[in-house]
Amino acid sequence: MSNEKELRRWRLILGGDQHDGTGSKLSDQDLRIDQTLEALYDSNRQGGLGASSPNVNRWLGDIRTFFPSSVVKVMQQDALKRLNLTQLLMEKEMLENAEADVHLVATLMSLGRVIPEKTKATARMVVQKVVDELMRKLSQPMQQAVTGALNRSARNLRPRHNEINWPLTIRRNLKHYQADYKTIIPETRIGYGRKRSALKDVVLCLDQSGSMGTSVVYSGIFGAVMASMPALQTKMVVFDTAVADLTEQLQDPVDLLFGVQLGGGTDIQLALSYCQQIISRPADTVMVLVTDLYEGGSDANLRKRAAELVAAGVQLIVLLALNDDGKPSYDHENAQFLADLGVPVFACTPDKFPDLMAAALSKQDIQLWASANIAE
Repeated sequence: MSNEKELRRWRLILGGDQHDGTGSKLSDQDLRIDQTLEALYDSNRQGGLGASSPNVNRWLGDIRTFFPSSVVKVMQQDALKRLNLTQLLMEKEMLENAEADVHLVATLMSLGRVIPEKTKATARMVVQKVVDELMRKLSQPMQQAVTGALNRSARNLRPRHNEINWPLTIRRNLKHYQADYKTIIPETRIGYGRKRSALKDVVLCLDQSGSMGTSVVYSGIFGAVMASMPALQTKMVVFDTAVADLTEQLQDPVDLLFGVQLGGGTDIQLALSYCQQIISRPADTVMVLVTDLYEGGSDANLRKRAAELVAAGVQLIVLLALNDDGKPSYDHENAQFLADLGVPVFACTPDKFPDLMAAALSKQDIQLWASANIAE
């Protein structure tokens, strides 16, 4: 057994060239580790990960998954030097002139702990630029879609006597005027929306693993928009092997994004358990879980928590991705279990998310919505 371990170790060190001489075959996970090492240390691929490529934040997430934190720090520093990220992140002028997009933001989020102090203000400026652009692009569609859905759901069509909106009820029933009795028969009664501080609760629960980087960026923006709407009570929870509640930071999307630590393991069931504790009105709650469903904890507990949320009346939606990066990789068995439970499971692009939330808040059939709006 010890000999096999030594061969495996040498195989990973030598990089798998046909002349490595070990004859060792790697498992699927070891192959992923090998690819992660090759991307950084194979001189033939030096600089192969572009600064704003989605591969960068995926790679950063992988090294956190496969190596202890002390090794991760060394590899990140090596990446800054070997993959030409040093110039991008340490030279203020380069960072100011970089093509700022969600992938670059995800990369800066991933490297937040190793960015030099003198460059942090510039990094924040870049993130602010992308956030402002996305807010301009996405906030109006989000507010329009959600406000329309809330207005429709707020109207009370089964009011008690003291809740009846008589002027609107009379106008709606003029066609039922009875000349013989000189009165209107109110076949449809319209009530005032019930007074409450928020019509609906929304919980965004985000997987922080490295491959979810751009999804976290978009989720943070949408969360900030919804948090600005008084009719919604919006909470944001992020998780890896621990859970962090970032609800208080929704007022400042940039602070929120820098509060996310991309990479590391994944304990979805722990996050679902936390969300159960903060949901006070399950029948009026839409919970959006953004994750690829690769569970590092207990699959059985993940499924149990999801079933409990659904049984309590929470409208649970699982997004395998919230980005434009193409078809995501995900755990098919967990996805199938959730689908059998009646939970919609699919990937969504940012342009479709406002309509998705509008459909969810007005309690439409999300499976039907996805069939009509989400391309396979």
